[in-house]
Amino acid sequence: MLSNGSFLLPSLARTSSPLLSFFVKIPLPLIYRQNHSHCRSFERILVENIYHKRFSMGKSNRFCTMASAPVSNRATKKARRESPEGLLKHKFDMCSKHGDVAEALRLYDEARINGVQLNLHHYNVLLYLCSSVELSSEEMVSSDLVLKRGFEVFEQMVMDKVAPNEATITSAARLAAAAEDPERAFELVKQMKSFGIPPKLRSYGPALFGFCKKGEAERAYDVDSHMAESGVVPEESELSALLKLSSDSKKGDKVYEMLHRLRTTIRQVSESTAEVIEDWFVSEEAGKVGIVDWDVNNVKEGVRSGGGGWHGQGWLGIGNWRVVRTRMNEDGVCQSCNEKLVCIDIDPRETENFAASLTSLACGREVKADFLRFQEWLKRHGPFDAVIDAANVGLINQHTFNFFQLKSVVHQLQQISPSKKLPLIILHTSRVNGGPAQDPRNKKLIEMYWLYAAVSCNCLLVTNDEMRDHLFQLLGTSFFPRWKEKHQARLSVSSRGPQLHMPPPYSNVIQESEDGRWHVPTMTGDDLETPRQWLCATRARNTD
Repeated sequence: MLSNGSFLLPSLARTSSPLLSFFVKIPLPLIYRQNHSHCRSFERILVENIYHKRFSMGKSNRFCTMASAPVSNRATKKARRESPEGLLKHKFDMCSKHGDVAEALRLYDEARINGVQLNLHHYNVLLYLCSSVELSSEEMVSSDLVLKRGFEVFEQMVMDKVAPNEATITSAARLAAAAEDPERAFELVKQMKSFGIPPKLRSYGPALFGFCKKGEAERAYDVDSHMAESGVVPEESELSALLKLSSDSKKGDKVYEMLHRLRTTIRQVSESTAEVIEDWFVSEEAGKVGIVDWDVNNVKEGVRSGGGGWHGQGWLGIGNWRVVRTRMNEDGVCQSCNEKLVCIDIDPRETENFAASLTSLACGREVKADFLRFQEWLKRHGPFDAVIDAANVGLINQHTFNFFQLKSVVHQLQQISPSKKLPLIILHTSRVNGGPAQDPRNKKLIEMYWLYAAVSCNCLLVTNDEMRDHLFQLLGTSFFPRWKEKHQARLSVSSRGPQLHMPPPYSNVIQESEDGRWHVPTMTGDDLETPRQWLCATRARNTD
């Protein structure tokens, strides 16, 4: 700090780099700036730093001939932990764990005084804390001061020639957004590609949500387009924010687009998104958009080419909407408007690709020869009409494995099987609760076997496992939920014994009818006791 109370930021004043220029636009008193004649661009600093590291490493490897006594890995790790840098890392991590930005900044100041060299991890923790802290009025450290210190930390990182990574720039973007400057946050993300840093979804959040908060629709759409160019797929929170912005901006065509993007990527919406959708349909603008007369053949062709459940021809009809919360009966008929929902087909090629990816994943985790033998066995003895996750079925409402419960399910499946063929039962060799079957690794491997069998046979899979853990996340979020919805049979157990609940005859996904009505499934309910809740949106013409 200078004697007049200003902060010296030498490389910010005359740089044209978008990565740093956002600092000079932060309003006082968040940050003070002063021109300095000895400034270099951030890009040049990074290039010099990376070149210096590579050259130094090369010299070290090429010219170092000094013999040294072998040091154990344990001793090396201990020395690293107990070094000033290692101790500081531990303290910073504790601050991050507890959200203690004040202590982290105190430790940072102390480290600078004592000459402790900070690395990328140190700086990232500090920037994360400064960019994500939420302070109350009772706390001694104000949010403005934390922002100002965050800018200082970033500038010092530049001066120390520490090359950033995605986390660094994302935190810097959050600092910009916190200073209500989403434009600078967007420039930071755009600059990442020039440094060879692939942006992530979280990298775009500060700019996207910042523009949405300010009501700057066109700039928010620009961020959305940039995400698409970078291969970054928005999730529900981003699409919901764009949907609300489009609704508030009275852009009916963009609302229509966002609803269909929610349909393809999210399928069922959270309560907060459902409320955004409700607000649109009850708005005055929603009643104005649409056409009275449309080409019925074009709509039907749109439904056919799209696989069912939507047509993509735009808003059909005109006039105010009626929006209610409702449920579907067992046949998929809306209990509010009597519209029958459709079951959307799955492309067989998608199933083949899914089975191939599952095989690749299984062979990477399992003994490859074992899984390949299982595949060959399945080809010789299959296909089956049903596959049973026996460990799950035999333990529903039971403390120990119940073979009689499993036998009852097998009998029910054989009775409804078109070929009257026995189902395929997959169970760990221990056959009982406990022992090897309960080992987490073994449980994951067994999951792969019964899932692969059901997919390759294109048959029912009987299990109450919701398949939401990490293993199933690796399989992707697009195809797997659709497959599970059409193939998973569940089980309930009562005094009358186990009862099978077959997959619904319709798809739990946002559906657009040929006459313009909409049905939106929510995440409220989705078990055997509580049916899923739906939004039903119809115009007066739909109910005539």
